[in-house]
Amino acid sequence: MPLLSMLDPRHTTAPPGYSRWLIPPAALAVHLCIGQVYATSVYKNSLIAHFGVSQTAIGVIFSIAIGMLGLSAAVGGTWAERSGPRKTMFTSACFWAAGFLIGSLGIATKQLWLLYLGYGVIGGIGLGIGYISPVSTLIKWFPDRPGLATGMAIMGFGGGAMLASPVSRQLLSLYDPGYDPAHGGAVASGGALVRLFVTLGIAYFLIMMLGVFNVRVPPPGWRPAGFDPTRVGERALITTASVSAANAIKTRSFWMLWIVLFCNVTAGIGILEQAAPMIQDFFRDGVSPISISAAAGFVGVLSLFNMAGRFVWSSTSDIIGRKPIYMLYLGLGIVLYALLALIGRHSTAFFVVLACAIISFYGGGFATLPAYLRDLYGTYQVGAIHGRVLTAWSAAGVAGPLIVNGVLDTQGKPGTLSAAAYRPALFTMVAILAVGFIANLLVTRIPERFHEPGTGGVDPKAPAEKTDPVALRPESQPATPPGPQTARLWISWILVTLLLGYGVVQTAITAAKLFGG
Repeated sequence: MPLLSMLDPRHTTAPPGYSRWLIPPAALAVHLCIGQVYATSVYKNSLIAHFGVSQTAIGVIFSIAIGMLGLSAAVGGTWAERSGPRKTMFTSACFWAAGFLIGSLGIATKQLWLLYLGYGVIGGIGLGIGYISPVSTLIKWFPDRPGLATGMAIMGFGGGAMLASPVSRQLLSLYDPGYDPAHGGAVASGGALVRLFVTLGIAYFLIMMLGVFNVRVPPPGWRPAGFDPTRVGERALITTASVSAANAIKTRSFWMLWIVLFCNVTAGIGILEQAAPMIQDFFRDGVSPISISAAAGFVGVLSLFNMAGRFVWSSTSDIIGRKPIYMLYLGLGIVLYALLALIGRHSTAFFVVLACAIISFYGGGFATLPAYLRDLYGTYQVGAIHGRVLTAWSAAGVAGPLIVNGVLDTQGKPGTLSAAAYRPALFTMVAILAVGFIANLLVTRIPERFHEPGTGGVDPKAPAEKTDPVALRPESQPATPPGPQTARLWISWILVTLLLGYGVVQTAITAAKLFGG
């Protein structure tokens, strides 16, 4: 009962003096765990061998998980706003961990449908709820720097795969001495896969619970020292009113942003999904062909820029604005894709620079989106609105690979392609980005008829008569809070920094093969 009581939204409001800098590591604890979904390729061959099925049959697991991400984020977004971050993050932890445990049962019994149900459906629900649950809370704590705040959290999602990949390889080698993680075609035993899924499920649950215990929402009316919300509203597109999720989907700007995200993700996946074979094919006929290890290094480099772009570009949007930063993502992306298609094959270094810039924009587009939505619709139900827009991610996750693979299938067999074979696909991405660029230009301030009645930057459901007058004052605690909170602050940041840092170091070691191989 105490646990259920702790999850109640009424007990999630921060006491006076609570440091807002405890919230980013709480969000990172969740996103570092659910980012594992992009590391499923580590054990893909082992699952194929264990179940004796095709690559497509195993690849469907990832597709189900991403599909459920968009569906659960869209359907559960309003519930997440109503229930508060602590309950939703706890729910995410339970579903995400249960997905691994049910998946392990499917592996142990060789019942593939249980893996679909566990990791794909149940884990996918945890993935979607976990992705959106900390975002609106961060925006409420950092109204002065929403891009910085969401960039920190969503950077963790990009870093989650970098952490999960080396850890999964090392655990498989521990559970199966015959498994060699240095060998690309290595296959682990079914028993090792079962132990891996159980270990990951338990470990991720514990890490995510650290975020659950730390997360709080600011009291109604709270604002950081020196922040004047009325000044923010003077900037183009930014509102101080509130728009509900139900009204948001009635606005043109919502659907323009849906198109923007769809186009940005579709184009980015065009590089990510084909990264290793693409760099080998581009320089297949050159004087310096790319080895398999160097291609793996290229994938590592892209992972680093994907993660860094989420933080750097999203933070930059606080300075130059959300609409201009998307003009950069999409407009410069058009130029970069065209250069990649036309002259990318002339220099390996030039090819890598172009690809890294493209992928940094891909990551930045994800991280900047919540702040863009906050500017347009306010903080009232920004998490629910974010969840609905994320359905564009699910659609792009299907469309991107279909477009690229469909074009490449017409050009020849894998392993025999050259740079010229990629040009139709790359120019298709140019056209897609152009559509996104136009959609971004059509994003406008939300008309007042969609605003909640009588709102001016506060939650319309917040009961003013219960507001703590102390909470209404700007943040006044010292930079380093005293006592136990200081210890909790340091421990939280050290933990997530160690986890993220380990993934970055391991990825950097892999990335170095590009320059040594």
